[in-house]
Amino acid sequence: MSRKARFLCAGETTVYHVISRTALDGYPMAGAEKDYMLNLVRYLSRIFFVDVLGFAVMGNHLHLVVRMYPEEYASEEEVAKRFRFRFGSDAILAPGNVDYYRKRWTCLSEFVKDVKQGFSRYYNKKHGRKGYFWGERFKSLIVQDGRTLVNLLAYVDLNPVRAGLVKRPEEYRWSTLGYHVQTGNKGGFLSLEYGLHEWDEHAPGDILRKYREFLYETGALDSGKGGVINPALLKRERKRGYKISRGDRFKFRTRYFTEAGVIGSREFVRDMFDNLKHLLDCKPERRFTPVSGLEGIYSMKRLE
Repeated sequence: MSRKARFLCAGETTVYHVISRTALDGYPMAGAEKDYMLNLVRYLSRIFFVDVLGFAVMGNHLHLVVRMYPEEYASEEEVAKRFRFRFGSDAILAPGNVDYYRKRWTCLSEFVKDVKQGFSRYYNKKHGRKGYFWGERFKSLIVQDGRTLVNLLAYVDLNPVRAGLVKRPEEYRWSTLGYHVQTGNKGGFLSLEYGLHEWDEHAPGDILRKYREFLYETGALDSGKGGVINPALLKRERKRGYKISRGDRFKFRTRYFTEAGVIGSREFVRDMFDNLKHLLDCKPERRFTPVSGLEGIYSMKRLE
C-alpha cells in the first residue's frame, strides 16, 4: 500500500508542527544527545529557508514548529551565501545547481530528513551501533498563525511539565521558553513572529512576556494529559505582573495538535482543504471538527 501524500503548501509561506519518535526503547536521548539535536537544528536553520518558532527535545521524541518559506524567497544571491556557509567560504556554486538547492532548502521534508539523518549518524557513532534510530516517518500538520499557533507552542512547551521533568517550563533548556530564558535566544535562533496582532507588542521582550503569561495561564489548567503548573507558582507569577484575563482555556484534547492534518479557523481549514483535496480520497465536501475548548478553531483530520 502506497504512503499517503504529505500535506505541503507549495508556493506559500506555511507553518508546520513536526513530530518524530525514536524506534528505540526507553529514553535514548539524554542531555548530551539533546544538546547535539538542538545545535544541529540551529545549524540547519541557517541553511534552509526556515524560521524555527518552537521546539521540545524529549527523551524519546522531537517536536519542531517551523515556518517554511517558498522558493520565491530564495534569491540566487541568498542561495549562494548559504551554499558557502554549508560547504565553505571557497566553495563555488555552479549556476546550473542554483535551482536544485533553492528547491531543496525550501522543502520541509528535506529539512526534517537532514535533521533526522544527521542525528542518527551522531547517535550511532557515539554508541557504537548500526541501524535505525527513528521510528515511522515524521508527522506534520499545517498550522495557522495567531491564536492557533500560540496554543500549539504552549502545547509543545508544556511537554516537560506534563512529563513531570520540571515544575516551570523555562527550567527545561531543550524547549522554546527554556532557550529564550536561559540563553536570551542566543544567535537569534528562534522567531517570535507568532501573528498575534491583538497583543499589540513589537519588542521581543514584551512578546516573550505575553507568551510566558499565556503559557502559565494555560499550563495551570488540567487537560487530563499529565502534570500541570502548580497553582501557587501561577499565583506568584501573577503578582509579578501577569494580568488576569479570560483568554482561551487550555481545556482541549491534545490529539488535535498531533493527529490533525490541518488546524485553524474554519475559513483557513476550508481553504486548505480546497488546496489539498486532490491528495485525499474523499467526498468533495467535508465537515470540519471544532477543537474542544478553543472557540473558533477547527480541525481537518487526515483520512486513515
